[in-house]
Amino acid sequence: MVGTLIRDIEDNADLSTEQKILLAARTVFHKKGFVATRTRDIAEESGINLALLNYYFRSKAKLFEIVMIDTMADFLQSLMKNLNDVDTNLAQKVEMIAAHYIDFMSEHPDIPVFLLTEMRNDVANFAEKLPFRERIEETVFMQQYLAEVVQGKVSEPDPLNFLMNLLGLILVPFLMKPVLLTEHRLDEGQFSKMMQQRKKLIPIWVNAMLEADIAEG
Repeated sequence: MVGTLIRDIEDNADLSTEQKILLAARTVFHKKGFVATRTRDIAEESGINLALLNYYFRSKAKLFEIVMIDTMADFLQSLMKNLNDVDTNLAQKVEMIAAHYIDFMSEHPDIPVFLLTEMRNDVANFAEKLPFRERIEETVFMQQYLAEVVQGKVSEPDPLNFLMNLLGLILVPFLMKPVLLTEHRLDEGQFSKMMQQRKKLIPIWVNAMLEADIAEG
C-alpha cells in the first residue's frame, strides 16, 4: 500500500502544488471517473493553470493511476487493521468492519461506484499493485477463521468467500443509493438512518447465516 494517503494531506495548510493537484484529481475522478474527466477539470479544481498541471503530471492516465491505487489503499487499510487485530474474535471483527465501512462510505459516497466502475477496466494492473488475496492470507483473521472451520464452528471453508459476503452486505446499499432515493422515495436522512441500523443488523445476519450452515450440515 502507499505510504501516505492523499487524504492525509487534506488538513495541511501549506500544500505544495503537487499536493493540490492530487487532492483536486481525487475529487474530480471520484465524481466523474476516468473517461469523463478532463485535465482541465482537475486544473480548475486545484486552482492552477493547465500548463503547470502538465508539468507535474505528464498524462491524465498517470494521475488517475495514482488516485486509483491511493483510493484502493485507503479502502483496504482499515480492513487490514481490523483483520490483524489480535484482541478481537471473528464476531467482533465483523462488528468493527461493518461499523467502519458504513461510516467510511457515508463520508465518501462517490467511492463505491468509482471503485466498481474503474477497477473492471484494468483489474489485473491494480490487483498486481495491491494483492488483496495474498494480504488476507497473512492476517490474524485467516488463522482464527480456519481454526473455527476445523472446530466445526464455521461451515464455509473459504475465508475470502466469507469476506465477500460481509462486504457485499455493507457496500450494495451504497451502490443502490440512487435507486433507493428515487424509486423508494427515501431522503438522505432516512438513508443515513437505515445505514446506521445496518451496523447492528449485519453482524446479526452474518452470525445467523453461519449458524444456519452448521445446523444444515
